[in-house]
Amino acid sequence: MPDFIPGLELSRSFYFEAVKPILDDKFPELKHAAGLIGPGSEVLGFDTEMSSDHSWGPRAILLLREEDQEMRPAIDDALRKNLPESFRSYSTNCGEPDPNDNGTWSLEPAEGDVNHAVQIDTLRRYLIDHLGFDIDGGIDAIDWLTFPEQKLRTLSPSNLFHDEIGVRESLDRFAWYPNDVWLYLLAAGWNRIGQEEHLMGRSGLAGDEVGSAILAARLVRDLMRLCFLMERRYAPYPKWFGTGFAHLNCAEKLIPIFSEVLSSRSWTEREAHLVSAYEIVAGMHDRLGVTDPIGADVGDFFGRPFKVVHLHGKFSEKIAERIGDATLKSLARRGPLGGIDQISDNTDLLSDPAYRVALKGLYLLP
Repeated sequence: MPDFIPGLELSRSFYFEAVKPILDDKFPELKHAAGLIGPGSEVLGFDTEMSSDHSWGPRAILLLREEDQEMRPAIDDALRKNLPESFRSYSTNCGEPDPNDNGTWSLEPAEGDVNHAVQIDTLRRYLIDHLGFDIDGGIDAIDWLTFPEQKLRTLSPSNLFHDEIGVRESLDRFAWYPNDVWLYLLAAGWNRIGQEEHLMGRSGLAGDEVGSAILAARLVRDLMRLCFLMERRYAPYPKWFGTGFAHLNCAEKLIPIFSEVLSSRSWTEREAHLVSAYEIVAGMHDRLGVTDPIGADVGDFFGRPFKVVHLHGKFSEKIAERIGDATLKSLARRGPLGGIDQISDNTDLLSDPAYRVALKGLYLLP
């Protein structure tokens, strides 16, 4: 087993030292972009040695201009015939996709031409496959609500190694939500907390500590999602959700508190730690300056002995007042569903862009 090299570093070296020289020799007039975007732990910078056992290795995505897409077969053939059989002691040859493991592949020794992992595409075709969105059109508010955060996070322009066709500028369109969309998502995040924060204690008081623990875990996740939004960072997919959170500025204060919430054995212990978290996250909201200061002001839920922070919808409603976009204002008045990540954590729904057209209908009710 070769010494582990982080996948993004490996891919960058592979492109400049193995792929680009072939392109320069065989297609000297070809203008293109190259990088590593899309699925994969290495795209996020979170891969470890274990990641190298499937769909990982010397790879890259090569993006062409639309007028050059007919060159894809010739480029593919040149790479198959001219790439080295190994790079940094890793094979450059991919085995056949495993139908029993979601089509993942592993590196295998080459026998003849190299079955390489260089994806050749145009940015427009790639984004249609990845997001279900045609970049030739405008991005409206409903589009933003149906783009999964985990996919938006994998489109970072910083993962481009080379760009002479303007791909970086196109990806910059997805760098972060427009302000009104961001406000709507913040309002929806607080709304979710307001709907469940009192239920954790009520379940526990009724003797259902398991149900109380589940509700507490949901509240922790919703608070974490709010923190991603407040720090303007897309949340990664579930495997790396906590890892991504640990990179936020607020993590040092909140992770110990969340750990106490999740390890508590009684609802009263959970509540005490959640109150500490509410106070920190409410303070983060006030520092954003998107509304007048609200403050934590933790109190009982309508006289019942359950501590809450979002009584009377004070955060959600105040944020919604600042939304200017007519569509989003209307959605907020109905009751802010939020974006697709706040509505569902179903893997297929978030992964398959074919669902996006149907998902847009959720926001178009009369």
